[in-house]
Amino acid sequence: MKSEELDIIKKVTLLGILKKQPDETLNDVMLMLADTGMYELKEAKQVFKELKAEQYLSNGQLTLKGITAAKAAELEFKQ
Repeated sequence: MKSEELDIIKKVTLLGILKKQPDETLNDVMLMLADTGMYELKEAKQVFKELKAEQYLSNGQLTLKGITAAKAAELEFKQ
């Protein structure tokens, strides 16, 4: 996967997590995004692992850094 493609995938993933329903888990979001064909489940798990390592996610939730990045991605995609 190219760096630019991975960056977009991370942004979409963060946005998906930001927009998840209160009763949905990160796993639900991962499966939903994988079902769209955006990536394979194996790739999805890797993306989530990287987001945790980069401190965008903690304890099954977005961190402040994650929320900020997700909102920036939302604005970017609205243009």
